Amino acid sequence: MILASRLAAVALASLLATGTAFAQTAAPAAKADAKTDAAATADKKAPKEHSAESLECSKQADAKGLHGKERKKFRSECIKTAKAGTTAPAADKK
Repeated sequence: MILASRLAAVALASLLATGTAFAQTAAPAAKADAKTDAAATADKKAPKEHSAESLECSKQADAKGLHGKERKKFRSECIKTAKAGTTAPAADKK
């Protein structure tokens, strides 16, 4: 009975030691990736420059009180017409 409990204790200790050994080897690789990921996310978070057409169409959509899909559709059409050189769409068709 003493032999069985000693074997169980050794088996348990070896499992715990093996688990920590694997965990320690993977950690340094994760730190190296974290540095490159931080640099990549810093570039993604840079504010985008909006064109004059986009800003003007946003102002028009705000003035009309448009939200959601209606706003997106209006801005899309407005920007297309502004880039084509014509005036913005007159009114929303409802």
